[in-house]
Amino acid sequence: MKRIFLVYIFMVLVLNLKADEIGSFYKGNHSFIQYTGRIDFSNTTKPKLWASGAYVEIKFSGTFCILEINDELLWNKIHNYIEIKIDNQEPYRIQLQAKENKITLAQNLPKAEHTVLICKNTEFENGYIEIVGFKVEKLLKPKVKQKRKIEFIGDSITCGAASDESDVKCGVGEWHDQHNAYLAYGPTTARNLNAQWHLSAVSGIGLMKSCCNKPIIMPQVFDKVNMARDSIKWNFDLYQPDVLTVCLGQNDGLQDSAQFTNAYLVFAKTLRQYYPNTKLVFLSSPMADKTLKTALVKYITAVEKQLKADGDINVGTYFFAKQYNEGCGGHPSIKEHQEIGLELTAYLKKTMNW
Repeated sequence: MKRIFLVYIFMVLVLNLKADEIGSFYKGNHSFIQYTGRIDFSNTTKPKLWASGAYVEIKFSGTFCILEINDELLWNKIHNYIEIKIDNQEPYRIQLQAKENKITLAQNLPKAEHTVLICKNTEFENGYIEIVGFKVEKLLKPKVKQKRKIEFIGDSITCGAASDESDVKCGVGEWHDQHNAYLAYGPTTARNLNAQWHLSAVSGIGLMKSCCNKPIIMPQVFDKVNMARDSIKWNFDLYQPDVLTVCLGQNDGLQDSAQFTNAYLVFAKTLRQYYPNTKLVFLSSPMADKTLKTALVKYITAVEKQLKADGDINVGTYFFAKQYNEGCGGHPSIKEHQEIGLELTAYLKKTMNW
């Protein structure tokens, strides 16, 4: 009787423990934690995610998952947004609330194996987030990453900026409150094609000329870990995509045809040095009006023609069917990003024989 009573007391105590009082804590540099994106590992225990769309995945057994994550809090006020996906549930978006955050991502799950993906929804210019670690009952060896790899170069459109009004409506709050990289056309396309993704994109950036008094252009910063302002060089050996799309020109606007085409050719040849075996695909801007789209089609077609004449046949172009501008400030909305993703998915499936 005494033994039964002690077992009963033990079970009551265990069942009443809070999730953060059980399980084990796994630091951000644990080998079972998978990172994808331009990650800064200079602080090995707290990897930094700068880029929009950079993501982390884990697999665990148990009923809960707690994330410890730091926010740079750029200018002491910028709070990054992240997207969270548990198993096959619908993803959800949250804003970090402090410099140091302890977040219960999931609880009361079936006692089984689960997966969690955390994606940085805000971009380079919103500062970094640091993955301090995860608390779960048991961290498991992760699933094998997708074999296919895609990288998307671009501006605010590619970042997923100004697309998501689910929390804050257009014209209200801060400029980053409508960012959602996870649901932008790039990651959407990659998921459609069962591929990894990198987003190499900065809002306002151009090929020759950026908007909004931005002092950088894409060719100057493409080789950096933090493309907005950091000096750390990116190691291109870490990610060699099967396909690389370039979506620039919206911020350049109408330019001298010869000058823009020449600048595009120089950048394309620079990309080829980094990516000798990658399919380079040059896109029109899905946000462009009729006049700009006509110009971009002309510029990009000339670039493709010249590259092929120079012997680089592993290139292609795709021009979006219509203008997508129902989000904030004339940007594509979340719904439109899904449509753009479907367009690009169909093209890549065909051109890559996927």
